[in-house]
Amino acid sequence: MHYRLISWLSPVIASVVTILFVTAMSSAKVIAADRPNIMVFLVDDMGVMDTSVPFMTDGTGRPVRYPLNDWYRTPSMERIAASGIRLNQFYAMSVCSPTRISIMTGQNAARHRATNWINPRQDNAGKFGAKDWNWAGLKKGDVTLPSVLKTVGYQTIHVGKGHFGPEEHEGAEPLNLGFDVNIAGAAFGAPGSYYGEKNYGLGTKRAHHAVPHLEPYHGSDVFLSEALTLEAKKAVTKSVKAGQPFYLYFSHYAVHAPFDSDPRFAKNYAESDKPANAKAFATLIEGMDKSLGDMLNHFDALGVSEETLVVFLGDNGSDAPLGHQHAVACAAPLRGKKGAHYEGGMRVPFIASWARRAPENHLQAELPIPRGAIQSQVASVQDIFPTLAELTDAKVADEHVVDGSSMIALLLGKRVSDRAEQFLMHYPHGPHRSNYFTVWRDGDWKVIYHALPQEKTHGGFIQSGGGHYELFNLKDDPFESNNLVNSRPTELKRMMTAMIQQLESHRAVYPVDKNGEEAKPALP
Repeated sequence: MHYRLISWLSPVIASVVTILFVTAMSSAKVIAADRPNIMVFLVDDMGVMDTSVPFMTDGTGRPVRYPLNDWYRTPSMERIAASGIRLNQFYAMSVCSPTRISIMTGQNAARHRATNWINPRQDNAGKFGAKDWNWAGLKKGDVTLPSVLKTVGYQTIHVGKGHFGPEEHEGAEPLNLGFDVNIAGAAFGAPGSYYGEKNYGLGTKRAHHAVPHLEPYHGSDVFLSEALTLEAKKAVTKSVKAGQPFYLYFSHYAVHAPFDSDPRFAKNYAESDKPANAKAFATLIEGMDKSLGDMLNHFDALGVSEETLVVFLGDNGSDAPLGHQHAVACAAPLRGKKGAHYEGGMRVPFIASWARRAPENHLQAELPIPRGAIQSQVASVQDIFPTLAELTDAKVADEHVVDGSSMIALLLGKRVSDRAEQFLMHYPHGPHRSNYFTVWRDGDWKVIYHALPQEKTHGGFIQSGGGHYELFNLKDDPFESNNLVNSRPTELKRMMTAMIQQLESHRAVYPVDKNGEEAKPALP
């Protein structure tokens, strides 16, 4: 009798349990869907031309393909570009740590003063570099995007490259900076190795850059980009099951050197006559793109695609090893590359899209990103913080200065007539591909100021137009071939006056001359 009663009750109990489980999951999904999930997908050293998606446009605003767009294979980027909006004049700092800290804080590098890439083990200001720059990077208690998003209920997940501070400093650990989860983030910016067979650098001569937290993949054939993707999927799944919206900062080590060829894609470039490192770089691009597609598919599988916003960008200009760094334009037709003061050093891809379009979804109705659109107004990495804070109704303390401005209207494809189309890039360091420079863009005009005579770079060459000043009109001369310093002296003085005002308002630090005096910009 007891057995029969249990047998009769079992399906009833099972049904009740199922109903309770479904109800709980539905309630959790409602809670999660009050705010969008967010994935910031950040690629290291990826410039605006390192993709099959064309970002450059003609005079009518239509995309123009260049040879590099036909060299790279990025179908997942094509997927989100088709469903979302591209910003084709989007700027990052010309080296990585300044950009990453600007994303975290909403501040220009001139203000947060982490104006150079952060060497994990020693202060790398440079011989005449600014002595009071922020080598220590971020620290506990700093107002950061993940810490702000946590206040409105987000699970904050860091996957991949950190590079927010040096070893034995608080910024080396993303968990100190507002993230609930840290997978693979550390002080350094380049991986020891991309190969699981080499334990991602552990036990090699590059062990000081061994990627942490990936021990289950050691000795395997799992490429680093794939290992990070697998771990990101696990972390997102946990957040969704807990009914919590997630902020996933997925920061790939790719496509930074070392240029380890991803064997999954090597055959696609085997017949090319490009250098071996260029082929390897292309495989890193394609592997990164596969990761993007895998994440989109995972959001589909979890049933959260329609409520997940994807923000894709690079952290500085291209470092593609297509040939000698000053003889081959790796961002052609743009001039310059990573570390330089020209457009190829600072223009990066930016795409915003819902993971799956569903205009009837209430979150998408509030942010109806147009399909396949191109936005040509100027924006930059410091604008991401205020954009996501506004989107999620997250409050930012009044005492925290935010230099960026919201891009919500830009993401809707609107032209904002009163938006300041400006960008400040301050690099009071050397030696690098360019040294001791400041860039100020205002509207169509761009001025470059070299505070000190150029030192030889680590490549033995100086990438400079010569002299203290360079002036370009980017509307008429997008590839910076005609320096207007001599022919437009009034415009030069106007732009330099504005640059000096910007630096002073940001309380910038400056390089020093041979006498130890600050080398501040001077009017011509």
